[in-house]
Amino acid sequence: MTQLDRAADAIESGDLVVYPTETVYGLGGAALDSETVERVFEVKGRDRTKPLSFAVPSVPSALQYVRATDRERRFMATFLPGPVTVLCRRRAAVPDELTAGRERVGVRIPDNDLALALCERAGTPITATSANVSGRESARRLDDLDPEIREAAAVVLDGGRTDGGIESTVVDVSSGTIHRRGAQADEIDAWLERH
Repeated sequence: MTQLDRAADAIESGDLVVYPTETVYGLGGAALDSETVERVFEVKGRDRTKPLSFAVPSVPSALQYVRATDRERRFMATFLPGPVTVLCRRRAAVPDELTAGRERVGVRIPDNDLALALCERAGTPITATSANVSGRESARRLDDLDPEIREAAAVVLDGGRTDGGIESTVVDVSSGTIHRRGAQADEIDAWLERH
């Protein structure tokens, strides 16, 4: 059994895994399972009023869990996979715990082969949040992982050093708002102005 299979099995069992993305290492668990989502908040020491995003392997798979407008779909087709989190209206399957009770949820399709393979194998959206204790620096190498995170993860996937180091840009296409400027923020600004 490969590490990837182990990681997918761990997610299915309700455990957490650390996985690489094109920006920083992420902490993944079954995003539609309220208990798993609670554990992610707990391990990170994250404020529960701050929502989490989910990662999926493709735009069609994302559309099973969100209701996207034509403009949001065009945006996704342009920027995903990539270091961008798109806020869309969630469908009923997405739990309140993930979105902190909000109507929108962040969708992430990482531009990283190992992350995409994990999303594919897991067969369910996985949490897309940096693998660090809140307030501490994000990890770009496994050596940088906080001990608390390493301890909480059933499987740690080694993708070497991540490319970006800068977190994904979080954008609400419907209102044309960038909530967090990160990778590709200028290109996103330009697209929002043009479309």
